[in-house]
Amino acid sequence: MAELAGLVQRLEAAVGRLEAVSGSGGQGKTTTAVNVEAYDDIIAGPVAQYLSLSQQIGGDVQKHADMMKKAITCQRQLLVTASCSQKPSDAVLTALLQPVSKVIQEVQAFREQNRSSPLFNHLSAVSESVPALGWVAMAPKPGPYVKEMHDAAMFYSNRVLKDYKEKDKKHVDWVRAYMSIWTEIQKYIKDHHTTGLNWSKSGPVASAPGAPAGGCPPPPPPGPPPPVMDLSGSSGGNSGPDERNALFASINKGGDITKGLKHVSDDEKTHKNPSLRTQGTAAVRTGPKPFSSAPRPAASATPTRTLPPVLELDGKKWKVENQEGAQGLVISDTELKQVVYAFKCNQSTLQVKGKINSITLDNCKKLGLVFDDVVGIVEVINCRDVKIQVMGKIPTISINKTDGCHVYLSQDSLECEIISAKSSEMNILVPNKDGEYSEIPVPEQFKTVWDGKKLVTTATEIAG
Repeated sequence: MAELAGLVQRLEAAVGRLEAVSGSGGQGKTTTAVNVEAYDDIIAGPVAQYLSLSQQIGGDVQKHADMMKKAITCQRQLLVTASCSQKPSDAVLTALLQPVSKVIQEVQAFREQNRSSPLFNHLSAVSESVPALGWVAMAPKPGPYVKEMHDAAMFYSNRVLKDYKEKDKKHVDWVRAYMSIWTEIQKYIKDHHTTGLNWSKSGPVASAPGAPAGGCPPPPPPGPPPPVMDLSGSSGGNSGPDERNALFASINKGGDITKGLKHVSDDEKTHKNPSLRTQGTAAVRTGPKPFSSAPRPAASATPTRTLPPVLELDGKKWKVENQEGAQGLVISDTELKQVVYAFKCNQSTLQVKGKINSITLDNCKKLGLVFDDVVGIVEVINCRDVKIQVMGKIPTISINKTDGCHVYLSQDSLECEIISAKSSEMNILVPNKDGEYSEIPVPEQFKTVWDGKKLVTTATEIAG
């Protein structure tokens, strides 16, 4: 009897396990569900704390946090899709990533539109690191990519800590909560998506939002045939049969058709008497205008060609070109006679070690440059939102046609000359004795007067 009772208990346990597997849709989906649940833990933890503190701070920080909430929600939906679908084609994957990408652009645009905000450092910390949400497309190393974005935010987050550590602890907690989001996401990626976004091994192939499950819709039916031409009616205008008959009668006259034309004598011909062209007595009829083709429609803008990134030594020149989001670029094997030329590098960081002749930044955006010693000059041309940090000595820094340039000087480079032209939002940060920096803006407004011998130009301070 006891053996029968044990057998029944074992059968009930087996049935329970089968029902659990059937209800969850198989072992593969159970594992994927754990991935989503782990992401929900991040949302319920540091993300919720960040949103709460952002609401307490209010203003632009709260608006920015609402955008971040939307971005994280879009990413969670992508994780849910991956948990029950197989990996789609690259085109469909791009469409699935579009919602997250769109919100990332909104977050960054909000920061650019509010550069005068008193909470600009908060906005910048978020804007610099929000591309980390693109880890879902960063196979095979999504974790290090998030780490790079986390480090990119530390410059501004440290400034928030510096400004509020003695004033308002709420901002300090805000920094810790926000930065912990990326720390937790790094752990999450390491546990569940080590080499990239983990897609289901079973189930249907993921489709783009709004696309039917059965593939592309059938093409529309062909349009109706053109109407049958009516050959019995007139071919143009309101001309009737009488006018057509008159036309054919004139043609049938043969040589007599020219009898109605007026004879023009030689003294009335302008090509034989050029003086008639300047006289008002003889009206000169102008002929038809020469043929001119209809204006062509403006050619559509050609798509921007993406050039491959370059980091190489060409003779005596280090060429750093077309770098996009490249963090941790390092030039270490340098010589005094060499120069560095960085062209079209965006959202990247570049470190130049050793002593070098000169450095030029041309057409770069959001580029961070750190260097040891330069014996010549550092030139910044046609750039935007660049940061330069001097670790050793530099005699001259030239800034031309640039909007947004922060220069961090060292104790050994305080005698550096700053030459600027056609530039704005330039700030020089000078180190203090306690290791902190004092930020001093470079004048942008000038007053020029004539002193009787020469023009004298002096910088003016903008009121307010």
